[in-house]
Amino acid sequence: MASVTRRGKKWRAEIYLHGIREAKTFSTRAEAKAWAEDRTDALQRPQNSLHDALIKYSKEVSPTKKGGRWEVLRLEAMAASMECAKRTISEVTTPDLVAWRDKRLKEVAPGTVRREMNLLASVFEQARREWHWIKVSPLKDVKRPSNPPARRRGVEQDEIDRICLALGYEDHLPVTTKSQEVAIAFLIGIETAMRAGEILQAPGCRKGRIVTLLDTKNGTARRVPLSTAACELLDKVKGGFTVDSASLDSLFRKAKKAAGITDLHFHDSRSEALTRLSKKLDVLELATMVGHSNLKSLLFYYSERTEKLADKLG
Repeated sequence: MASVTRRGKKWRAEIYLHGIREAKTFSTRAEAKAWAEDRTDALQRPQNSLHDALIKYSKEVSPTKKGGRWEVLRLEAMAASMECAKRTISEVTTPDLVAWRDKRLKEVAPGTVRREMNLLASVFEQARREWHWIKVSPLKDVKRPSNPPARRRGVEQDEIDRICLALGYEDHLPVTTKSQEVAIAFLIGIETAMRAGEILQAPGCRKGRIVTLLDTKNGTARRVPLSTAACELLDKVKGGFTVDSASLDSLFRKAKKAAGITDLHFHDSRSEALTRLSKKLDVLELATMVGHSNLKSLLFYYSERTEKLADKLG
């Protein structure tokens, strides 16, 4: 129970709940009453820790989402490493999370911290809306690091040749190893701008010169037209890829190292494909093919063509 009584010129608020007694003095009755209500509400809420929230979210929410595996691993790491994780979630403050953010910025890239903060924000929101563990998210006023510049690295033909050589792929030979399948996937990426996961499902989704992708990053189905070169590459894996996403990533990293190439990701094949396709397709056709809903993100690839527009205008 809570009580507010006058003591001379001051107001004393006192609460007694679950064997806990607390009291505090204020200048006004309104301040005393507000404090008593807030403390009573806090004591009545479940005393779950931030650690509990992170693990509960990883078990109940993350598995239902795309990228759930990354979320589970990240949440488990956060639960083990965050200094404030053992505290009751309602006691975690904005300064606590500012300190955590600044510490992480010294350990990993700003983009990683931003992704972690977005995930943590989802946990706090779930705890607020669904579990009723907190009334306000302490992360609400914590500034996120700026978005890093979009990575738009092309792939030189010499790099393509060296990667294929490191993976043991030769155009005139049949594909018999997982490493060679990775080379096929990389070349398909350069032809189609499909992501690695989309490429691995492509053989089973192909009909003629069209691949119908049902499981895409943004959750919507997409039909991808195939060039003659892309068709020839997919013909080499008609039975489907035997390599999975994790193995593809590992084998590509090893091939990149063997080829002496330091700054190259498998996903750069998509950027290279967009650059090449922008010379063949207009922006709406390209957006349809690669699944971009934001046309602004494609305009970068038209910069070279824009410079030639003056010649067309006469």
